[in-house]
Amino acid sequence: MTTMNDFSAAEKALLDTVYDTYTVDRSGQTMAMRKLFMRTFGPFLKGGRGLELGCSDGFMTEMIAERVDRLDVVDGSKRFLELARRRRLPNVQFVYSLFEEYETTIRYDYVFASYILEHVRDPVTVMKMAASVLAPDGLLFIVVPNARALSRQLALHMGLVTDLKELTENDRNHGHRRVYDRVAVNRHIAEAGFECVSQGGVMLKILADFQMDRLIADGTLTDRHIDGLYALGLEYPDLCGCLYSVCRIKS
Repeated sequence: MTTMNDFSAAEKALLDTVYDTYTVDRSGQTMAMRKLFMRTFGPFLKGGRGLELGCSDGFMTEMIAERVDRLDVVDGSKRFLELARRRRLPNVQFVYSLFEEYETTIRYDYVFASYILEHVRDPVTVMKMAASVLAPDGLLFIVVPNARALSRQLALHMGLVTDLKELTENDRNHGHRRVYDRVAVNRHIAEAGFECVSQGGVMLKILADFQMDRLIADGTLTDRHIDGLYALGLEYPDLCGCLYSVCRIKS
């Protein structure tokens, strides 16, 4: 029988295992995507207190911290927390905990779950935890990889994958447990007691991560191209690299 202590230890060990597979500061695409997330979520942010689930190296943490009064960050990896703390953000407090185990009396105006739900064992449980710490009019911001991204559909037609929801080697290296499409993410949103205020896709994704990184690094893809792909993603969300949802607790 698996105990909560066994679950906690196993999940934290997994997080430390995948730590070395993340190269946020060396990935032009990842940095561009996170900036686009904040462009998308920015109009909803008006000060207040936020909770970020997972911090990676703190790149997005820093952008969120600039838009809220206080930010609490929860992560089950001490190595990621150490990286994020190096940014010395004065209005940010870091907490070492699994999302499933986080408890607080604080009620947040915003909870951010960017590239989180594909990692956790039970996404609905994590989203219900978010609901329990949100203020009545608070918002949950979700970003998940998109199974129907143009790059993944291309891989299917090239014979590199046999199913759009198949976990690729890159997915497994990053500790992903699932790939979402809009139907699946909306189902989890509803099961957790939320409803969508806004949803769509962020940046039409034409090629695989490593190819996008190369094109950005050598200047083939410029900021104008990124802006154009973002605009195209607003028109064709089903082809974007990721899906976003802005949610509130269903009344």
